[in-house]
Parts: sequence; structure tokens; C-alpha cells
Amino acid sequence: MTTDLAPVVSRNPADPSDLLVQTPATGVSGVAIAVARARTAQSGWLRGGAAARSAALAAIATAVEAAADELAALAVREVGKPVTEARAEVARTAAIWRYYAAAPYDSTGTVHEPAAGPGLLLTRRRPHGVAGLITPWNFPFAIPSWKAAPALATGNTVVLKPAPEATACAQRLAEIVQQALPEGVFTVLPGGAIEGDAVASAADAVSFTGSTVVGQTVARTATARGIPVQAEMGGLNAAIVLPDADMDTAAAHLSAAIAGYAGQKCTATSRVIAVGAARGPLREALAEHLRALPVGDPADPATVCGPLIGEPARSRVVEVAQGLPEVAVARVPGESGGWFAAPTLVEDVPPGHRLLREEVFGPLAVLLAADDLAQAVRIANSVPYGLVTSVHTASFDAVLNGLDQLDTGMIRLNAPSTGVDFHLPFGGTKASSRGPREQGRAALDFYTSTRTYALVPAHP
Repeated sequence: MTTDLAPVVSRNPADPSDLLVQTPATGVSGVAIAVARARTAQSGWLRGGAAARSAALAAIATAVEAAADELAALAVREVGKPVTEARAEVARTAAIWRYYAAAPYDSTGTVHEPAAGPGLLLTRRRPHGVAGLITPWNFPFAIPSWKAAPALATGNTVVLKPAPEATACAQRLAEIVQQALPEGVFTVLPGGAIEGDAVASAADAVSFTGSTVVGQTVARTATARGIPVQAEMGGLNAAIVLPDADMDTAAAHLSAAIAGYAGQKCTATSRVIAVGAARGPLREALAEHLRALPVGDPADPATVCGPLIGEPARSRVVEVAQGLPEVAVARVPGESGGWFAAPTLVEDVPPGHRLLREEVFGPLAVLLAADDLAQAVRIANSVPYGLVTSVHTASFDAVLNGLDQLDTGMIRLNAPSTGVDFHLPFGGTKASSRGPREQGRAALDFYTSTRTYALVPAHP
């Protein structure tokens, strides 16, 4: 690997003096070597058969479970994830690998009768080759896993370029995964934008999760090469609260979705739309829940909101919130030295403000008002993103038609906007997503291409 590049550095966001990783970046040549090695290994991985692939993925699930405490502690330390969430992510990671361990036994095609004459027509799904995965830091085990597991299950090999801030987590996951796989089948490539671009320029299929700007660049690179690409990007998610909702329950859901993990989820709530008479009761209940939300050391099981991932992230949150009328501000810990920002709810934001058009990726949300559900839907749809919307009401009948008008990939009724079911398709509309859905059975389609065969006997 190239050693004259700027090193990859990862620090503890709750204690920036705690250095976890300082390692050379892979470099463009290193990426090329890794992809070539993965391409050589791919044919053997596929020929090994369904049973071998299934057993390997099941072994990874078991190994993740066995290392659960260690992995959760590493996520707390490297990306500042509150330990209760970190434990849940590790459990989910193991479940993802176990879910896809059954996939190698799935049917890979269908058989059809020809329109005329003897023979058979059939379709068959085949892997692309090398899957290039570019992943963010906020779910350092789950997101690489929900991309890698279906890619491997369908016979691809994997090169993973994690976010620099999650390098230690990616390297530890790789150690676990590589113990169950042949050499060259799964490789981690530490680095930044240079390495990410090199992966998109060399792999046979690319799956990206991260910022909108970078995702659009990755998608353009892959599209220009004519390879499959999926990009999951930003969200500016709304929560619509109707007057008949249980305000205390809705406020509890919203406060967690605004400030849980310091709002550092693409599914976090950043706009709260109160419909009609809901505004006053919701404003009061949400302010109470947000002020009481535990902020502090992510290693404390009681903590809901820990630090932001870095100083630039904290500065962005503070800058966006500056000068806006505050409804509620949570208390932040004293002189911890970490990158903390106070969970905040604001209102009376002027039209065109950044909070109404940009993803902040922090514990900051705005309270908006709508006269009725139709106006609330228009407000929810008025941004460039369309990932997820949560709707809170006691009456399903009142919102069914309104829900159909929401331009988002996911809708959650009487639940936080956060939370993803890994066995269902995941993705959004507009600037939130590009390409096919990921997770669930949809991922198996993305990591394969369908071929059509016509089998005609030589002597009919």
C-alpha cells in the first residue's frame, strides 16, 4: 500500500485526546491491487457453492454475537454511539448476517415454456463480480453488513471503504468476517475521498451511503462506467402530528428521533409539523421531553444523546441554530472536552433558511404549523429530500389518502422516523436515494444481474 499519503486518523468524539487509529491510507494503487485480488478470488467463492456461502455467513453471525460486548464498546469509543444503541446495532448486525445466510439457497431464476417448438426458456441471476462498498461512520457495523452480506451471499466478493471516523470498527469487523471467508473475498481499504473514488472507478458494482454531494459524485462515476450503483444519501425528515394524537407519546417518539445519537442518522426527524390544534399541546409536551433527554457520556446506559462526530459537525449545528427562536434546549454536560451540542427545538424559522432545505445531521429540529393534513403533506414534500416521514394520529382512516401523497420512500405511523427493518427494502425519493433499494430481498436483486437462456435441442 502507498504510505506517503496523509494518514487515516480516528479519535474518540467524547474525548478527542483518545486516538484510536492512525494508519496509512490505501491509495489509488492499493485499491487497484485489492480489487484485482478480489476479482481473482470471486470465481472460487462462487464455485464453492451455496452450502459454503451459507455456512460462512452463519459463522460470521455467530462470531459477531460472541464479540458483542467488545464491538459495542468499540462503537461507543470510536463514533460516540450511546451504549444502549451500540448494543442494539451489534445485535442487529448479527441478525443481518444470519438473515442472509439463508439467501444462497434461494432460487436464482425461473423456467418458462417456449412460445413454439421444443426446448426451454429460463432466467438465472448471476453475481456482478467485485462489489465496492463505501460506508459512513454512524452505523459502523450494521451498514457495512447489510451491504456486504447480500453481496457475499449471491457470490460476489467485497472491497469496503469505510468512513475514516469508523476505521477501527471496520477493521475489527473485517477480522471477524475474514476468519470465515477465503483470502481476498472481503477486504477493508482505509482512506478518504481518494480511495472512495478509486473504488467507484474499479469495482463491478457500487453501493454507497453518505452525504448527498459525495453520493452524487459516486453515482456519476459508476454510471459513466455502466456498472450498477445504489446511493443512499441525505434526509430532511418530517414528523406530522395530528390533533387526535396522544401528545405525550408523540413527543417521546419525536424527542428520541430528533436527538437520539445526537441526530446523526439519515432517518432523524428535523422538521415537526403540527396540524391545527396540535401545535400548543405538542409544543409543550415536546419541550418537556427534549429538556429531560439525557445528554452526556455515551458509555452511560442512560445517555440518549452523546457527542457529535467531530468539531466541524458541532460548529455546523451551532451555526445553523444561531439567532433562531428557541422552544427548548437540553442541558449538555460540563467541561467534558467532547464534541457535544445541545439538543434544540426552534420555531418561527424564516422561509429559505438552511434548516428548511439542508440536512444538518445534528440534534436540531424546527416546529412548523399546518392548517390541515393536506397542507402538512405539502410542507413535508417541499424539500429536496424524501427519505422517511412519521405520522402521529389516533385514526388510520383520517390519514390513508394523505399518506399516499407523501413523497418519501418510507412512512412510519405512530412511530419515530428512526428505525429500519433490515428485511424490508430501504430507500427514499428525490435527492435521498439513487438507484435500486437496498436491504431485504431487494439487495439480492441489486447484487446480481438476470440472464435469459434459450435451450433448444440440437435434434428436435
